[in-house]
Amino acid sequence: MTTIAVIVAGGTGTRASVGDGAEPKQFRLIGGRSVVARSIAPFLDHPRIDAVQVVIREGWQDRLATEIGDRDGLLPAVPGGATRQASVRAGLEAITGHAPDRVLIHDAARPFVSSAVIDRVLDGLEGTPGAIPALPVADTLKRAGRDETVSATVDRDGLFAAQTPQGFRFAEILKAHRRAATIDRDFTDDAAIAEWAGIPVTLVAGDPANRKLTTPEDFAMAEALLGIARETRVGTGYDVHRFAEGDFVTLCGIEVAHDRGLLGHSDADVGLHALTDAILGAIADGDIGSHFPPSDPQWKAAASDIFLRHAAGLVAKRGGTIVHADVTLICETPKIGPHRDAMRARIADILAIAPERVSVKATTSEGLGFTGRREGIAAQAVATVSLPGEGTR
Repeated sequence: MTTIAVIVAGGTGTRASVGDGAEPKQFRLIGGRSVVARSIAPFLDHPRIDAVQVVIREGWQDRLATEIGDRDGLLPAVPGGATRQASVRAGLEAITGHAPDRVLIHDAARPFVSSAVIDRVLDGLEGTPGAIPALPVADTLKRAGRDETVSATVDRDGLFAAQTPQGFRFAEILKAHRRAATIDRDFTDDAAIAEWAGIPVTLVAGDPANRKLTTPEDFAMAEALLGIARETRVGTGYDVHRFAEGDFVTLCGIEVAHDRGLLGHSDADVGLHALTDAILGAIADGDIGSHFPPSDPQWKAAASDIFLRHAAGLVAKRGGTIVHADVTLICETPKIGPHRDAMRARIADILAIAPERVSVKATTSEGLGFTGRREGIAAQAVATVSLPGEGTR
């Protein structure tokens, strides 16, 4: 059976915002990684999920691509609607051409969904057209009167708090969403639409960790919980290449016109080499030469983005994320300023992180040393990486 997950990340998250101009909550960092990246990853990595369709707020597609990168099974993101219900329908309509048998609908505001919860929902769909994870209500429930005093205690027997992902047979939930769009009613979740449409929905066990992040306090609690299980590491890198004949240099992935080139076994991108070493240093995994020996002819004239992407992949394999990258280029010429933003964007693209997490700076050595004599270019780099801490691996 074909299964596609629809991840709904189309809201503004105003209740979670802190200060003017705060970005949507799905792009806020928790434990060094954005909420939306954490929410999507369990579905992309799950062996029973064939593809993932993300519904994102209009205008934020490029930011999402930067956060997630190019992953197998990730379909092009589509813009959401004015309400969650409209956003879900947009996601369902986007995957009609794939004709999946089943669909899982998940809120990006729940970044701690586990593989076990996904499995329980999929297992629940084996014998029913709808299945959702839920937790029995543990707190005593009170109904308030108009003056905010207690008017009644609600019997919690048989009451459950619904979570996502909510799973359905695709054809049935799509038909229900299309019908629901024709009436003046705002449903709070997809199970409510299924109930209204007469689709049976089975409850499966939820997970207390699969909490929804709504308020600033929720984010603070999430950070505190992740802080127990993660550690931050910092690595540094340094590289030098001498000038040679040529009419351009490659710096931080960008070709810059110059009256000379740089000499090296690969493309001699001193900036990316230093940053690659910084990332490898943060995860204590040797240096660029140990992974890509200059004696190996296959790396002759190779583009250095290969090296940097490899280092980023090693971080990902360890369950880590690159929080920040900082490169300083040391040279008298060429001028770096006109190319700084392009360099930042290129590094961000290679590392699959936001450009706001990349810094590129330049300085001269005031005419001193080999860079001052214009014999070559040097680069220093610092990489900050978040990794699972001791006892969690």
